[in-house]
Amino acid sequence: MELEQGVGSDLAGQLRLSVVRLNRRLRSQRTDETVSLTQISAMATLNRCGPMTPSELAASERVRPPSMTRVIAALEEEGMVSRRDHPTDGRQSIIELSPAGAELLAAEASAKERWLDKRLAELTEAERVTLARATEIIDRMAGA
Repeated sequence: MELEQGVGSDLAGQLRLSVVRLNRRLRSQRTDETVSLTQISAMATLNRCGPMTPSELAASERVRPPSMTRVIAALEEEGMVSRRDHPTDGRQSIIELSPAGAELLAAEASAKERWLDKRLAELTEAERVTLARATEIIDRMAGA
């Protein structure tokens, strides 16, 4: 399917704004405001990738190590992550998601999905089919 001249840039702008708005609405469906979005992101990375060193976590989150040190310290204080000695490097430690951290992530995801389920129920079957196809396309665009 070929787009008319100028339609691509309009579509790009519309898609960008729609994604921003949806993301904002999903972020507002928080279950626990004591943990920051930055901390949630670090926990989600640990959940997805497994235990890692603070340096690996900082690189994965694209933040500087001193910033990640503060994030980890706050998460440790809240009991959301735990630290253990690195098995081969005494200068390093391994950070892993705690059961409480996994529970918080699950609650956050559940709250977002409940909100989405309500919005999806308001749509027609054809609109839901269109969105299902759109998620495949968006995932491909994002390289997922």
